[in-house]
Amino acid sequence: MNTEHLTDVPREREPNEANVRALVEAFYRRVDDDPLLGPIFSRALIGRWDEHLAKMTTFWSSLVLGSKQYRGNVQEAHRPIDDIEPRHFARWLSLFLNMVESRYEPAAAVQFMEPALRIAQSLQLSRFGWDYQIPAEQQALLAALKRQRTGDAPEPRFPERPDAEPFPAKFIGKSADEK
Repeated sequence: MNTEHLTDVPREREPNEANVRALVEAFYRRVDDDPLLGPIFSRALIGRWDEHLAKMTTFWSSLVLGSKQYRGNVQEAHRPIDDIEPRHFARWLSLFLNMVESRYEPAAAVQFMEPALRIAQSLQLSRFGWDYQIPAEQQALLAALKRQRTGDAPEPRFPERPDAEPFPAKFIGKSADEK
């Protein structure tokens, strides 16, 4: 898969079927190219990438657009993948949230970000046990997004970050570049 630069796509004011599909396709190109996540996804999806992209487009359209077409169990879909560690969740979230932020205006981005963080939290607790401590940065970002959605914040208050730093700030563990 080819890597697409995040800045090559204008930011959308609101999600629709076409830009959700484009988001999913671009995101999973990044995942496939990622040195940490790529091998896990390649093993899990060997010969099934097209099916996965279609399913993820339906999944995100159901969540964000309310299409209610997705039929599946997120927990069961991830259960067979044995080698997932906390750093994989951190990397997935970082890539996804960065991609969403680059493609959507803040009010639209929240529609993706909040469910992504909630689903990640659910998967993390299911995978690592109910006593697993969700990273503080992940909890803070979810709280900020909830405030944005409920109108408790006049505008999005995403964490400050230097130019070119991945969004959000490092959640936990080592980055894909560290050993």
